[in-house]
Amino acid sequence: MSSEETLAATFGRHARVSPHDQVDALTGAVEDLAGQFSLQPLLQRILRRAVVLLGGDAGSISTVDERAGTYRKEVDLGVGCQEGKVFPLEEGATGAVVANRAPVVFDSYSQVSGGHVAPPDRARLHATVAVPIEWGGRIIGACVVFSTDPQVRFRDEDIGLLGLFATHAAIAIVNARLHAEAAERARRLAVSAERERVVRDVHDTVARALGSILLHLDASEEPGSEHISAAREAARAALAETRRTVLGLGPALLELHSLEDAIAVELAWARSTTSIRTDLVVTGEPPALRPEIGQQALRLVQEALTNVITHARAASVRVGMMYGAEDVVVVVEDDGVGFDSAVLTDRRRSGLGLHGIVARAHRLGAELEIESTPGWGTRIRARIPYEPRDTGSAARADVPWRVLVADARPVVRAGLVRLLGQAEPDILVVGEISDARDVVDAVRVLDPHVVLLDLRMPVLDGARLTSYIRAAVPGVSMLVMTDDLSDELLRDAVHAGASGCVGTDLDGAALARAVLAAARRDALLTESVIGAVRGRDRVGNDRLTSREREVRTLVELGMRDKQIADRLGISAKTVEKHVGALLRKTGAPNRTALARWTDLSEAPR
Repeated sequence: MSSEETLAATFGRHARVSPHDQVDALTGAVEDLAGQFSLQPLLQRILRRAVVLLGGDAGSISTVDERAGTYRKEVDLGVGCQEGKVFPLEEGATGAVVANRAPVVFDSYSQVSGGHVAPPDRARLHATVAVPIEWGGRIIGACVVFSTDPQVRFRDEDIGLLGLFATHAAIAIVNARLHAEAAERARRLAVSAERERVVRDVHDTVARALGSILLHLDASEEPGSEHISAAREAARAALAETRRTVLGLGPALLELHSLEDAIAVELAWARSTTSIRTDLVVTGEPPALRPEIGQQALRLVQEALTNVITHARAASVRVGMMYGAEDVVVVVEDDGVGFDSAVLTDRRRSGLGLHGIVARAHRLGAELEIESTPGWGTRIRARIPYEPRDTGSAARADVPWRVLVADARPVVRAGLVRLLGQAEPDILVVGEISDARDVVDAVRVLDPHVVLLDLRMPVLDGARLTSYIRAAVPGVSMLVMTDDLSDELLRDAVHAGASGCVGTDLDGAALARAVLAAARRDALLTESVIGAVRGRDRVGNDRLTSREREVRTLVELGMRDKQIADRLGISAKTVEKHVGALLRKTGAPNRTALARWTDLSEAPR
């Protein structure tokens, strides 16, 4: 029987339902669902309209918790007020629906086992119909309608009509639950974010203070001064303990969710931002991940999704989580515009978003693959081990990226610290130095991954500082700040080993990604910086053949021997010989130095 025939039959049997009431009940039931999240008033309206359309006199809607074996009376109409009361699932019309896994009909309410209607109301109730409220294949409630007319009998068409209202009730219940969960999650996230902010502010203050104490102690210690030595050790212990305490915090999302649930939240954000389709696939049994693994894996997915939303112009994105015995594989793939994979071999041309992803994978000891073809989308695949494979690495996942800021201007230092803290919680500014003469000692004591310094520092400029720091602590990466690409000191800083150059036009996110790239020891030099340095660095090219100059240009672009051979139409063996000749003539110790245009024949020996 069609829905029109069902309504006609129902209205024909219940002539006391006026056409106006019929139309009002049908249109109102749909309108009620638009943007309504307060459950009880909405269920009251749905129940009232269901009772009107079925020609009944009373009814109720309950929610079911099968795991607990109970149901809760949410609303009732025309019978004793029992809203809010909880009953066993073995009782009442609701219990009969759950036991039957289907609608039930009684000619008289007296046939209902364990009914909870009070005796005065129970005596006047006759025909009863109850249908399940279902969602996702589960029974989440029941809708019941009673008649006080002893001549009325509910039929199949009544069951079908009441089922429509049960569907409306299901939507109302699920929407209300989702809204409540979202509100609670927002509240908890706000509390967690504020807690993290306070803790990190305290940590930053304490860490910088202890770092300053250590600098002064080291500068003032006299031979045989046991008190100063003890004070230094106490300060170092306090600094280490502060770091351990603060780093116990994970991302707010992971405090509330498993890793895959947190990724599902990120995909929901992607859907709400654009019309993109999303899919999450999880295989294997998720183990108990170490907090730092879950934290960095989530941030890797977040950066990949941000790239998709910002650049890919994709119609769909898919995230996969494959748990194995020793590692988890994270895959993010989209069907967007893609890009030329040659960009991946040029660390200066690849975007800062890719730098962030690569840096996180390196930090986790993960195997990373990035595949992309113009017009065919991008696929990022990271195999993340559960346990670190190289515990001696400077980029371990259980410590933050440590940054030392050196600038004579207090406002600039404060701005850099704030930008980095807001953009990347895993970047820790371990010190702020205003006097260039203190920078080398600060690097020795605070052991940063990256030093971010002004190119035009007073007393000692950024180029000389870079040289001194690299000589004292070879493993640290240097980022110089300048907006003047024609500055002669920029060329000198690059020769001295600076990993990159950043300007004051970067926002917090871009600055944080530059720091991540430097921590990974990527050469982060923009095309304009490269041009400025290269234009004044022609020494050595005069000694090169035309073919060697061609090879050097391609090496500078980050291309490997096979790629250079394909580009020039020569063999890889021939390319290898040309590269060897370039290294001999320029004095560069390796391809990386050659790619940075570091002519060691000019460098101090």
